[in-house]
Amino acid sequence: MANRHLSRSIAMQALFEWDFYGGLPDGKAGKEKIKAILDRDLGEFGPGLRDEGFAKKLVEGVAKHEKEIDDIIEKAAPEWPIPQIAPVDRNVLRIGLFELLFGDQKEVPPKVAINEAIEIAKTFGGDSSGRFVNGVLGTIYRELGEPGKDDTGKQKYELDLEKLPKEDLVGAVVIRKEPARRQGGKNEILFALVHDVFGYWTFSKGHLQKGEELEKGARRKVKEELDIKNLDILKKIGGNEYIASDPETGPTRRRVNYFLAETKEKELKLESSGGLDDAKWFTLDEVRSLKMYSDIKPILENALAELNLKL
Repeated sequence: MANRHLSRSIAMQALFEWDFYGGLPDGKAGKEKIKAILDRDLGEFGPGLRDEGFAKKLVEGVAKHEKEIDDIIEKAAPEWPIPQIAPVDRNVLRIGLFELLFGDQKEVPPKVAINEAIEIAKTFGGDSSGRFVNGVLGTIYRELGEPGKDDTGKQKYELDLEKLPKEDLVGAVVIRKEPARRQGGKNEILFALVHDVFGYWTFSKGHLQKGEELEKGARRKVKEELDIKNLDILKKIGGNEYIASDPETGPTRRRVNYFLAETKEKELKLESSGGLDDAKWFTLDEVRSLKMYSDIKPILENALAELNLKL
């Protein structure tokens, strides 16, 4: 077994124990405790290992960045809050994501970090662990812009889209009209956007409840997420589709059905979410300069067409 692979396996086992006991306190006591766990595991599972420093870097790095890493995992798999992910899977994800975000990509290319995480998940996790880890890390890898994707030897994962399970989600471009500042002027239109842990501004979206109609679901979800009491759904304006991961069903085709919606409320209060950290109103000029996902811009353009505006 290669040294790095063994180091990752031992790091996962140490983090599993750390996680099992509820994590560790910050500061010197916490560092000493996690070091003691890792030293014991290295002695038991890796005698003679020539790269102990790599395992230590992984464990200490995950412990240091746990909150940031977990927030991003919840964004990539929003239907699976961290406590609901199997302990092996979440600690494999933490290691893989630490290597993707904080590791030296010249030392460990992203595709290597992902493939290693998948193999460790298959070894220590359940039947669907490898598939789940592949889906989550693959989602994050794409959001990062697929660094190193043109490197030779890249492993490709191809899916038959027609055979994947399908699921509808709902979202909305929420607007608010402000009276013209001068007589004879036009009303100003503001747009409500939410900010995610990847640094992008996007539109509020979420899952439907069982048997819920699309329009009704969009109204409910947006009102809940932005704490809006009164919201009028004006028109359906399009949708986009992506592949998501699920520990039970594997890759799933998800289509987000977007609506144009209007409210008169000025205050936005974001519900507690591991994947979102802010919500604000923006003028159209401000929207033009925001960092947004490429598949969101056509939805915005459709909304602007309905409002007789241009991006």
